[in-house]
Amino acid sequence: MKQFSKILVACALILGVSANAQTEDNPWAVTIGANAVNFLSAGNDGTVGNSGIEEAKMFNEFFNASDQWNMVPALSHLSVARYMGSGVSLDLTGTFNKLTQYDNKYLENDVPYSPNDLDDENYFGLDLGVNYHLNTLWDGMEWLDPYVRANAGYNWMIDESGLVAGGGLGINFWVSDNVAIKAQSVYKNNFAEELENGNYFQNTIGLTFAFGGSDMDGDGIYDKDDACPEVAGLEAFNGCPDTDGDGIEDAKDDCPEVPGLPEYNGCADTDGDGVSDNKDECVDVAGLKELAGCPDADADGIADAKDGCPQVAGPAANNGCPWPDTDGDSVLDKDDQCVDVPGTVANNGCPEATEEVVKKLNDYAKTILFDSGKSSFKEQAYSALTAMNAIFKEYPTAKFDLGGHTDSAGGAKSNQLLSERRVNAVRDWFIANGIAADRLTATGYGETTPIDTNRTRAGRANNRRVEVKLAK
Repeated sequence: MKQFSKILVACALILGVSANAQTEDNPWAVTIGANAVNFLSAGNDGTVGNSGIEEAKMFNEFFNASDQWNMVPALSHLSVARYMGSGVSLDLTGTFNKLTQYDNKYLENDVPYSPNDLDDENYFGLDLGVNYHLNTLWDGMEWLDPYVRANAGYNWMIDESGLVAGGGLGINFWVSDNVAIKAQSVYKNNFAEELENGNYFQNTIGLTFAFGGSDMDGDGIYDKDDACPEVAGLEAFNGCPDTDGDGIEDAKDDCPEVPGLPEYNGCADTDGDGVSDNKDECVDVAGLKELAGCPDADADGIADAKDGCPQVAGPAANNGCPWPDTDGDSVLDKDDQCVDVPGTVANNGCPEATEEVVKKLNDYAKTILFDSGKSSFKEQAYSALTAMNAIFKEYPTAKFDLGGHTDSAGGAKSNQLLSERRVNAVRDWFIANGIAADRLTATGYGETTPIDTNRTRAGRANNRRVEVKLAK
């Protein structure tokens, strides 16, 4: 028995305080170990089966291991236990032993006397026990698992058998979630008449193995408490993983594969610009939040990577480049209706036709000659038409009114029709040679607006004319 005490002390010194007792997590437990039986300290009053002898004192010789305890040098204890909840467990225990010492010493005529020793008698026991585990009454030291016990069963010994019942104390020292060192002492009272003096203490020491808990992912957290039962995780996150080890569980980590910072929901900020890498389009270059972490060297609101002119500010409509002014007239090409010709701002970048231009056009128009009584041109008219066409093209936004006039020779009605045909022939020629139709209008005036007398040949020649006016 002294060896039992030494073993218990040694076990207590090496225990880890993080171990847990048998609970709902591992409801089943198997204990294998050794048992020792002591009759003398159980208060018997004579040899087994006899009475009338002086009663021994209870607990006498309880700690005298060498003289009073029967024990075989083999595994002699096997029990199976089931945790029922609320600190209660049930177990079924089988034990065997060899009984060599009964040795209930008493006084006869004031002389110490030993009636008998046993001769390798067999012992077998089968017990059903109820245990109440006291560590349910406190928190933080589940590894220290003392319990009180009541048991009843049947035993066979010294060629007799009978019912026994009793109780005792025990303690488990849990060295891990599943393994404990067990020490137990119970008192058993024999109820069979043949064994009326066969009461005894039975002590046990052994190893207990708890099992039955489900941990599908093998992370040490039982499935019933595991928020992620199919993926190995950490106790701090109720069994859920933190793959990148940044202290943020994967389910709340926007970047579960890369260590990051809490302020960025587990993502990193490689370039330190305040934009997390998962939202940063320029991870390695510090930039602006409003541009998804990319820089804008010319501060035109367009990220350098998308800016056609990253060093010169420009509008987004022109890919970050300033608008050109090809003709240098201070009207940007995007607004300039005459990109290649200098003009005025008032005329959208196009040159404005002046009265001087109109006069020049009319100087040419006077030389446009027609075949007599017809709207067809004489050969020499084409040089004037060509010169006028070139002037029209110099002022691409200017619009002009063309007027056709005749002399008074002939009837007024025929003169009116002739003027209309001739002025439209002029307009049609310009249109055919590249002048937009909406820039030119043509009106025939007949003989109604002479500029000279119709009495002379020279005067009538002056009245037969085409006039050009700037449209308003």
